[in-house]
Amino acid sequence: MLKPITVSLLLGGGAFVGSMAAVLLQSHTTAKVVAQTPATTGEVLARLSERFEWVAMKAGPAVVAIEAIKPAVPGKSRPMEESGSGVMIQGEPGKNCYVLTNNHVVAGAKPEQITVTLSDNRVVRPTQVWADPETDVALLRIDRGDLPTARLGDSDQVRVGQWVVAIGSPFGLNQSVTHGIISARERGQISLGGTIRIKNFLQTDAPINPGSSGGPLLNLEGEVIGINTAIASYNNSNSGVAFSIPINLVRRVARELLEKGSVSRGFLGLHLAPSFDPAAALRLGLEHANGALVETVYPQTPADEAGLKPGDVILRLDQVVIRNENQLINLISSMPVGRRVRLEVWRNRQLLTLQATIGDWQEAQSRLRTISAKPN
Repeated sequence: MLKPITVSLLLGGGAFVGSMAAVLLQSHTTAKVVAQTPATTGEVLARLSERFEWVAMKAGPAVVAIEAIKPAVPGKSRPMEESGSGVMIQGEPGKNCYVLTNNHVVAGAKPEQITVTLSDNRVVRPTQVWADPETDVALLRIDRGDLPTARLGDSDQVRVGQWVVAIGSPFGLNQSVTHGIISARERGQISLGGTIRIKNFLQTDAPINPGSSGGPLLNLEGEVIGINTAIASYNNSNSGVAFSIPINLVRRVARELLEKGSVSRGFLGLHLAPSFDPAAALRLGLEHANGALVETVYPQTPADEAGLKPGDVILRLDQVVIRNENQLINLISSMPVGRRVRLEVWRNRQLLTLQATIGDWQEAQSRLRTISAKPN
């Protein structure tokens, strides 16, 4: 079931309507036709419709429905049933393939408690499951080498306003196809609760509903550019604001899960303010509300050793200007353990430069759990 985000949004009514003078599709051949031959609005729309049909036929067979039986949560006696979507990608040729989906669809379920329904209604079970709760990515191995798979695109090339197609199983309606555009990139300052800490979403207005979690967001070349994860809604149904994990992030996480069984992440040892508004920036003597405001520096951490203090505003990490706290979290998390970084910090209306060494997030979490488990 698709997880609603816990942020209040203004919801606007109305579907996408309007006239189009020309549409430039991602196919080079189609682009030449549009450029060379004047077309009526009806002809352009017909070409676009045909492109949507082509994407659905190309990618649809690789989209699956997933059902998982999870352990009972505290206070409930019965196991929980969860449903979602996924997309198959190539594994070892002739031997296996993998299903990309969301961790929240399969979290806690054993392989024998997960069923994967293919586009032709055949049912298979995964033989192994990997998961990364911090990005909400999960990977299932299917020991079949003869199943259709989808091609992965490059989410770094995604543009705002670009047409996209979503395929999934909303409300149990398998192989449902919807379309829309990319509304924004690098959305991260939204509260998803739970364990999701790494947030860098593509935002789309393609209709996505409960049951679509884990399904693919596709470009008009039929390539997967994102994995659909969350919606902004008051009533847990589509309101035209949905979020998808960029496929480049999914690819990186999946590669580490396969190679090492877990994802290595960098760590400084800070707690950052959830927002840094213009009024706070002016009060601190800054002209722009860019940066990440430090609320807490944990002792005996890389941040503490670097000399960071509560009230500091981190403005730059090496050569990267920091826009907000979410961007800084993502950047630090993606860095290798042991790397030296330079931080530009605003403190007492002065610019300081500090040096820090990236620590190991998993090691830090283990140490904190050990400390919290000790009796007072």
